[in-house]
Amino acid sequence: MRANQPTTRSRQRGMSFIGLVLWGFIIVALAIVGSKAVPIVIENMNIKKAAIKAARQGTTVQEVRAIYARAQAIDDMTSVNDKDLEVTKDQEGKVVVSYSYERDIPLYGPVYLVFRFNDSVK
Repeated sequence: MRANQPTTRSRQRGMSFIGLVLWGFIIVALAIVGSKAVPIVIENMNIKKAAIKAARQGTTVQEVRAIYARAQAIDDMTSVNDKDLEVTKDQEGKVVVSYSYERDIPLYGPVYLVFRFNDSVK
């Protein structure tokens, strides 16, 4: 054997072109799904924030719904209307606002990513 003999292919390390393409495809697919999911999650955070504000400031069902409707108009939330809120009181007399809704993202053909939100705030 010679000392300056080239290394064999089995000793080479790294990613093949096919592996690179597959990883690229996975990253692009996750970026597309993420770009469609982030607005839905942000809207849910705004809905929860508005429901908490309405539960803390309102004392009657009408007041709670009016406070939520103002926040809904400002933040442009379309998934939950003030009529969709379930307003009750717990044993301590605190106002409890509950809501539940579902949003879906069409991915490809009959494939959907479904978000189900169900929350209750005081």
